[in-house]
Formats: sequence, structure tokens, C-alpha cells
Amino acid sequence: MKSLEAELNAARDLAVADLADAIESIGFECTRCGGCCTGYAPDEPGGAPAGEGADEGGSDGDGDTPDCHDGDDADREPHTATVFPDEVRRVAAAAEDESGEAYDWRDVARPMPFGLDADGDGDPVGETFEWALATDGCGDCTFYEESGGEGACTVHDARPLICRTYPFSVALEGTSQPMGEAVDEAGVVRAHECEGLGRDISREDAEELAAALKERAVRELEEAIGVRDGYDPTARERADGDVVVFDSEGPKEADGTPIGGE
Repeated sequence: MKSLEAELNAARDLAVADLADAIESIGFECTRCGGCCTGYAPDEPGGAPAGEGADEGGSDGDGDTPDCHDGDDADREPHTATVFPDEVRRVAAAAEDESGEAYDWRDVARPMPFGLDADGDGDPVGETFEWALATDGCGDCTFYEESGGEGACTVHDARPLICRTYPFSVALEGTSQPMGEAVDEAGVVRAHECEGLGRDISREDAEELAAALKERAVRELEEAIGVRDGYDPTARERADGDVVVFDSEGPKEADGTPIGGE
């Protein structure tokens, strides 16, 4: 297995033109189905198509309990998309500009649930090493909305790299592979479940997507190295809460507050 540093060098050496060639050969066009932004059933490869999610605000229209995905919300898993610390702040700023309301860390991100345990009340406890975008009562990304049967992102211009590059990833150790196993591949590019695959894509769009995909691979490996080098096994002893998130900026509480030294 290569070291993270070796994989980072490989990511930095990726040629955008080659990545664009691979993306062109696979083909892709976003259909705004919303599948990559919504909660999903355990036996589904992705989220609910647009038009099958909750009404605006995660409600069934009467202002009471959510009515999600044809009423099967109890069986659905929440949307999970990784986000870097600086992206959390950028999304929060964009959401504030859009809504005129204040957004704090927990409005944007939550501790990555994978790897955490549960206490006697079912609340998460333990350590995790990534942040995930926040979700609503239906398990959908909190920044996802539907209009006229199409999905949309309310912070589209500030959306994280994982969102900009889905459904693609690169086959390097230390990079994330979203939505399970790849369903297609070309060179080092992997394509994951999405109804937009196989559609024509312009060279300009392929190159833009390829540049973002390379940037994401580099950032993921830089983040992994930062987490590894900054890991402090004593952080949980100093934490106020039951969950500690280690990111490249150091250990944090679940609300994004840094955990200070002794």
C-alpha cells in the first residue's frame, strides 16, 4: 500500500485532460433528479428522485410531521456527503447571504456518523474523522429543495467539492468513494450510481468537472494527512461533549468548537 504522501503526489500529477477524456467516455448530464441529495432506503443505490421527497421544509404541508418519500421515511438512511472545514464556513456564509439568517457550524455540518457508537439513549459517542453535510427530518441535505419536480441546491455556487464532482471519484487510496461501489470506470476515474450517467457531455463541461475532481482528490489526501498528523488521543478527555471530530484543523466538538490543549 502506498503512503498517503505518495498518493497525494499521484493526485497532484493527475492530468485534467486525461480525467476529462475519461468523463467524456463515460458520459454524464445532471438531470436534477435529487437522488444524490436525499435520504435513501437501505436497498436503494441512491436517494429519492425529485418529486418524491418532502414538501418544502420537510413537511407534509400541514406544518406538522414530515411526510418523506412516499411515507417510508422511517426506513430511510440520511444523505451523507463529506465536507471540508473551510467548506463548512463557506456554505454557512452563502446560506446567510441567501436567507438573511445567521448560520452556525451545526446548521451546515454534523460529525460523520460512520464509526461512532451509540450510548444507552441512542445518542452518538466516540471519535470520527470527517464532517458530513447536515440533514433535515427526512434525511435529505438541509440545502436541498424541490421546485416543479426538479431538485435544486440553495447554496449551489458554494457547494462542496463532493457535490460538484458527483457521481465521479478517482481510484486513489485515501480518497472517498461515494454511494458504494463504482458502476463504471475509465482509467483512474470511477462513476457511481446516477441516472445521469451515459449522457453526452460537452468538452468544456467535462474539463470543468475534471478540474474539480482533481482538486477534490488533492484536498481529500491533504485532509487525511492533516488528520493523521494532528491526531491527539487525549482530546476526548478534554472535550465537553461525547463526540470528538478530528479534522485537519485539529480536534473539535460536535458543534465545530476547537478543543484546546491542556
